[in-house]
Order: sequence, then structure tokens, then C-alpha cells
Amino acid sequence: MRHTMLLVLTAVNSLLAGTEALRLVERGATPAVVGLDTQRRSIDNPAFRDRSRLRRRQDGQTATVIVDNEDTLYFVNASLGTPPQNLRFHLDTGSSDLWTNSASSRYCASSLEPCQESGTYSANDSSTYKYLSSDFRILYVDESGARGDYATETLHIGGVDVPDLQFGIGYSSSSGESILGIGYSSNEAQVVRGIREAYKNLPELMVENKMIKSNAYSLWLNDLDASTGSILFGGVNTEKYVGQLQTLPMQTAYDEDTPSQFFITLTEISFAQDGQSGQVVADKLAVPVLLDSGSSLTYLPNDIAYSIIASVKAEYRARSEVALVPCSQRNSGAKLNFKFTSPVISVPMDELVIPLDSSSAPVTMSDGKTPACLFGISPAGENSNVLGDTFLRSAYVVYDLANAEISIAQTNFNSTKDRVVEITTGKEAVPDANAVANPVTAVASTTGARIGRPTATLTGASGTVTASPASPTKKGGAVVTAGEIPSLQFLWGLVGVGLVFVGLF
Repeated sequence: MRHTMLLVLTAVNSLLAGTEALRLVERGATPAVVGLDTQRRSIDNPAFRDRSRLRRRQDGQTATVIVDNEDTLYFVNASLGTPPQNLRFHLDTGSSDLWTNSASSRYCASSLEPCQESGTYSANDSSTYKYLSSDFRILYVDESGARGDYATETLHIGGVDVPDLQFGIGYSSSSGESILGIGYSSNEAQVVRGIREAYKNLPELMVENKMIKSNAYSLWLNDLDASTGSILFGGVNTEKYVGQLQTLPMQTAYDEDTPSQFFITLTEISFAQDGQSGQVVADKLAVPVLLDSGSSLTYLPNDIAYSIIASVKAEYRARSEVALVPCSQRNSGAKLNFKFTSPVISVPMDELVIPLDSSSAPVTMSDGKTPACLFGISPAGENSNVLGDTFLRSAYVVYDLANAEISIAQTNFNSTKDRVVEITTGKEAVPDANAVANPVTAVASTTGARIGRPTATLTGASGTVTASPASPTKKGGAVVTAGEIPSLQFLWGLVGVGLVFVGLF
């Protein structure tokens, strides 16, 4: 029986460079943790890509999984096959399949070489490849996507070899990226499409091979200016958060007996400035929110989002479905506080105000003078509410799939120390975690529409309004400029911590 305990640093600039050695803290005779770095990359149009990946479409009697795997912010390095073929995977807690493009894909072979950064896989070049079926299919909202074969292969990740992992090979695709989905196996493409039963995906297979003890992992994305974070399968790094982990139950959808996605219940949002205790933006809530590392921005019920936008003096541009905020807010010291029954995660404004580097005319607020930045929160519309990377960077999150629980704490930005403790089995598997007393629950929606949400009290720039189900109108003093700006087409790309785009808001 082989147990593995590794923290592999794959980034160009190691997080541990010049610091003390990694501390491994045992909870049993032999700790079992597999860890590796996450790394940031440039993205195109985060708002459009986020909305695409959150939608599902009905097609007759079958449901097609819609996954936007082009532009998530965080990726990990791994390899497939024997001998290993190096790949870069986008890490996605919102999906459950691992897939990559075939080297023979016509799309990848085009003159633009769109698959060069992520790499491709050749079945003919691996002695451990085993064909399963030709049922692999993932589609996007615009009907692009990938299709091909399911196979099994040896995955080399975090210093361990995971044999016989089922994955998808895109022989026909229109995306150059590879995806590492680590959600519940019940959310796999072939399950949602209704064609086959669930298979053991990466976290489950690690448990079966005794590489980790429980189907659980922790994610630390670090701040917006950092190039790397980390994920620990089967472990927690106690140096990467402040205080103690607090545990909340995952929420189920109206048609589920057990959770299939990472929803927890948001109960209050407040806005704090100048060291004050904070102005309540929305309270007495029971809003299911999805923790999704594959979503660049955060999406909240419309009325709540508009009230937040007003509180930070931002302007919502309805045509582009994003909010712009004065860049000076980045250094304001203000914070948005997200409460989940009792735990509170504070998100500083410098994590929500994303600089824009215009390739043409400078982007300004509606006065034509004030420099504008992208604001990291937008209305969810009729899609699920999502706490994306603009929230997750401020939280240390433990995803305990085995117990259907989320443990959360305030992140410790730019920590250079490590104290890794394994996650064991049973109801108290997560170390240094306390269960939240009497947690508020809500019914999650996995199909877009929000259900079971009570009326919320919202306080915005123009007074107090009542939040009913999502509405695309002006609320709480937010500036909504639908119809006041021309049609626009824009291309975004992240450069450093800023965004480059073509076009006008």
C-alpha cells in the first residue's frame, strides 16, 4: 500500500522560494495529500464567457452540458499517457470531466495554432491508452464545442500517477483548451446527457488508489496580483487562511436528493468603508450561491447586484453585461462582506476593481473624464448566482465532497509558509474546522432560474427598495445604461493584472 504526501510547485516562480521548508503535519501514521500550484492566465471577455458556461440548453428529451472551457483564470500542469504528454489544464470546480484536444484535430492543426499553449494528446503515442466509446460531447451556447472519444489513461499530476482515469478526447472541437473538472461525478457530461452512468473522476480515483483518504480538496487562489495559488487533494494548508475554518452544508437543487454542485447559502452582504462597521446592502437572505473557480466574476441576484454597484459608485452597462467603476476605488480601502449564517468573508475593493488597458481610446465613466475599471460583480439575470474568482481569491475553501460540506475561512494573502494537514474520513474529516450552528438553507437551481428566494431588504444610493425575483430594471440607485450606448463588440485579454480590449463601452 503506497501513500503519497507531496506539494509540487510547478510555477516558474516558486511560492516557497526563499522561505522555510514545507511543514507536513500528520494526522495518522502516514499522511496522504497530493498538491500542486494553480497559475493564472490571460482571458477573453470574462463576462461573456462566464455567462456562456453557466447556461444549459434543453434539446428534446436530452440535456446537453454547456461548459465554457476557453477562459477560466486558473490552470494546472499535468501529463497524460506513457510516455507522458505534457498538458496545461484549466482547473474547474464547476464541471466534472477531464478532457483535452487530439493532436490530429483539424482545429488544433490550423495556422493560428490555438492549442499550442494547452497542448494536445495523441492516443497512438501512448502504450497505456484504452478506448471506451465515441460518446464524448461538450457543447457551448454558440453551438461550438468538442466531440470525440472517451478513453482511459494514466494521468501524471502533483508527483503521482493516477492509472485508468476516464477522460474525453476532442477529435472535433472549436476550443484550444484542456479542462480538469473536479466536481461531483453526477455532474459529468455523459450523466447529464442521460446516456451512461457516472464514472470515477479524478478525486474519486485518487481515493480508490489510496493516494488521498477522502474525496475532498482545498483551494487557495491568492490575490489578484499573485501569479500562483495552490490546490491540495486530500489536505488543508493551515498557513493559507486566518482564524478557523467554519463548515456549511452544501445545498441541493429542487430535483435532487443529494448535492451535485457546490452551492452554499448567502445570508447577508454589507459594504464597509473608512474602517466603519459597514452599511448593510442586503440582509435576511437565503440565496443559494455556487462556488465556481471556472467563473471569472461574481454574479448575484439582480437587485442585490445593482445595490452593490450603486454603493461603490459604479455604472452598469447593460449591453455588455458588466459594470464599470472608478479606478480610484481600487485604493479606497473599502470591503464587501459576505455572510453565510455566521462566517463572514471580506473581499477588499482591490480584488474587485480590475484595471483596463485600452488598445484605443481610454475607457471612462459616463462623465467622459473619470478613468474606468471593470467591477468584479454583475447581475446574474436568469442564471444561477455564482461566487467566482473575484470572491474566491479572498476565501480559503475546502470542498468536502464526501460529506457534502464546504469549509471556509478568510484567506491569508501571499502567505509564504506551509503547514499541510491531511483530510481524513468521517464527519469530522476536515482538520481545524467547526460546524456552523443552525445554518440557513436554501433550494439551489442548477438550470438558471433562481427559486425559493425570499424577499430581501436592499439599501442603495437612492434609498431602500424591496427585492423580488430578478428584474433587469434600475434598482437601488444603480446606473443602468441600456439603450444609451451603441452596439459593441469587444475583445478582452488579461495583461498582468489589467485587461486589454478592443471596442468601446
